[in-house]
Amino acid sequence: MIGNEILSFIRPEILILIPVLIILGLVLKKITFIKDWTIPIILGVLGILFAVLILGFAEGFYAPVIVTGILQGILAAGMAVYVHQLKIQTTKKRIEDEEDALE
Repeated sequence: MIGNEILSFIRPEILILIPVLIILGLVLKKITFIKDWTIPIILGVLGILFAVLILGFAEGFYAPVIVTGILQGILAAGMAVYVHQLKIQTTKKRIEDEEDALE
């Protein structure tokens, strides 16, 4: 499964970011002046920022740690968006497809 393969690339201390980013995405979705298409971008930036901070405080703010934090943040944000889209596609879109099939 693709989710498990991606998770193997995310460091254990960064895994906590995935549910945090999912929750932040849900909060951002409720804010009316934030457009839906900007939410993945915002989550990407926040994921990078949080990952760099987590790794930087744990290992020091050195160039390799910052680069690793950027990559880990992108992966965490990607997983958060992936999980959200998976939920949409397997619930709402599936129901719409079943309704279309009945017509």
